[in-house]
Amino acid sequence: MKLKDSQTFTNLARAFAAECAARTRYEFCEYGFRSNGYEAIATLIDKIAYQEFNHARMLYMKLQDSEMKQIDNIDFCLGLPFKEKWDLLSNLQLLSQDEADEAKAYQEFEKIAREEGFVEIADLFAMIRDVEIRHSKIFQEVYNQMKDKKLYKRAKEVAWICPACGYVSFAKEAWQTCPLCQAKQGYCSLVLPDVLHF
Repeated sequence: MKLKDSQTFTNLARAFAAECAARTRYEFCEYGFRSNGYEAIATLIDKIAYQEFNHARMLYMKLQDSEMKQIDNIDFCLGLPFKEKWDLLSNLQLLSQDEADEAKAYQEFEKIAREEGFVEIADLFAMIRDVEIRHSKIFQEVYNQMKDKKLYKRAKEVAWICPACGYVSFAKEAWQTCPLCQAKQGYCSLVLPDVLHF
C-alpha cells in the first residue's frame, strides 16, 4: 500500500494539525502565566510548546517523505479542544487532559500504521505518545502543586534556584524575592519529581 492511499497518511496530517494547535494553545497559556508573574511555569510551558513544535516538524517531514512530489491539500476531519481560558489553575488541568487525549489518539494512530505496514511511522507515533503522557503528568504535577499552594513550599529543605542570576538557597520555602537579583518568587525554578524533571 502506498502511504498516500492509507489511513496513516491522513493520521499524519491530523497529528500535524493537532500538534500545531497544541503549541499555539500552550503559547496562550504561557503568556497568561508570564503576565501574572509565574515566570518558571511560563518557561516550563514554553519548553513543552517547543517540543510540540518538534513533534509537528517530524510529522510534517513524514508527510513530505511520501511518494507524492507535492501535496496541495489533505482533506480530513479533526476535532480540536478550545477549553483553555484565562484561569491559570484550570488551564494546567486542561493542558494535562489535552495531552492525555493526544496520547490516546497516538496509540490508535500507531496501531493503524502497524496494521498498514508503516513501521517507521508507527514507531514515531509511539515515541510522541510517550512524550505526551509525560507532558500530561508534568502539567498535572504543577496543577497539584499550585492548587495545594506548594509551588514554593516543601516538607523538607530543597534547593531553590534563581534562573535569572544563579543564586541558590536551601530551605523548606523559596524566597519571596531573590536576595541577589531581586527577582520575584515566580522566577524561582520549580521543584518537580525526578521522573518529571527536564
